[in-house]
Amino acid sequence: MASGTGTGSPGRDALGELLNDISNEEFVRDLQDIDPEAFREAEFEQTQAILDTLIGKRIKRATIEDSRIVIETDEGNRYFFFGFMASAGPKPLG
Repeated sequence: MASGTGTGSPGRDALGELLNDISNEEFVRDLQDIDPEAFREAEFEQTQAILDTLIGKRIKRATIEDSRIVIETDEGNRYFFFGFMASAGPKPLG
């Protein structure tokens, strides 16, 4: 899925808006029209821009979780990267 960053979780209002959008048929149709390659490219560019802001900062911890990578700086900021961990699973033989 998408990559994202931040120092905290989205607020309750943002979550409510997202849930409303997901239940909206037009929103779902729009999602079906997304070009996966263009989406990957946009996410890569966003990730690169975020990593560029970390130049000169010290990474205190990096953690690989099931669905994201979390990077924490000495300053206490945490950056979350999503979409790199997805897997289609093992490919069938034959």
